[in-house]
Amino acid sequence: MQGAGRSEKVESPRACSVIWKGKTLTTVHAKGNAARTFPKSPDRRDDAADRALKLVLESLEDSKAEEIVTIDIAGKSALGDYMIVVSGRSSRHVMAIADHLMTDLKDEGYGNARVEGLETGDWVLIDGGDIIVHVFRPEIREFYNIEKMWAAPDMEDGTLH
Repeated sequence: MQGAGRSEKVESPRACSVIWKGKTLTTVHAKGNAARTFPKSPDRRDDAADRALKLVLESLEDSKAEEIVTIDIAGKSALGDYMIVVSGRSSRHVMAIADHLMTDLKDEGYGNARVEGLETGDWVLIDGGDIIVHVFRPEIREFYNIEKMWAAPDMEDGTLH
């Protein structure tokens, strides 16, 4: 049924700007600044996002994805609860990892994830709702280095500490 889905409480976002390498970057925070990017806080309860995370990590390991990094973005972004960044050895491997993950998500009842970049296999973005997965070829991952962007220090009053 189209339009049906879970209802979520959404808090008003807050934006922070950072100047990095001469460019202004803006990050929207749903619940303000969080204390840390890595790893997941130990006191979080096991919920739907955590179960989905387990499924995604198992699928990625089964596909022989390399350098798997999990970033807890809950409270930092309205995009989701987790961002996962992985590498594939080649374009073909990147596409196979993405295809296997999408099949696993669908088979486990998570529906059809939104996907970008599957045609080229350089960088595939899979948006599974609570979990966002980036699958890169190694040189593309190194160039964009999105893990470093999400591991940035906390911001207060728009200044970098």
